[in-house]
Amino acid sequence: MTEEGKSTVEAVATETRAKIESDSYAGLLGARLVEIKPGYAKVSMELGPQHLNFMDMVHGGVIFGLADVAFGAAANSFGSRAMALSVNIDFLAAPEVRGVMTAEVELVARAGKMGCYRMTVTDAGGSVVAQCRGWAYHTGKPLNREDEEESGRREESRG
Repeated sequence: MTEEGKSTVEAVATETRAKIESDSYAGLLGARLVEIKPGYAKVSMELGPQHLNFMDMVHGGVIFGLADVAFGAAANSFGSRAMALSVNIDFLAAPEVRGVMTAEVELVARAGKMGCYRMTVTDAGGSVVAQCRGWAYHTGKPLNREDEEESGRREESRG
């Protein structure tokens, strides 16, 4: 890690990326992982009528959902399990109702098992529609259950 809390490693393991891309909620939203690096993720989705509320505006839950999917990707990009502790969002503008909406997340600071992340959501025209900040708890346990089971077997054999 650098002083700013950003990783100097630029690659995410193939298994980690695959696990993150298997997120069924992201699939339900229509969100797809565009880019991922340790502590960073970019996720986008094509907006459609299913993402609009009764006022024909993009539903706030869709905006938050996209930011949260990207947050989960960034926080888990190190290959170990991380869970959100808190997230707050400020809606800054109504997004365009058509086109691609994108969320970018970056690790701002890491202190032990805690990580602070900044999320920015933009619409198809490039306008910032929401800013978020979230805290994640990094467990240190492998993201893939197979890795966790293998790690447990190694610990038992040392026992």
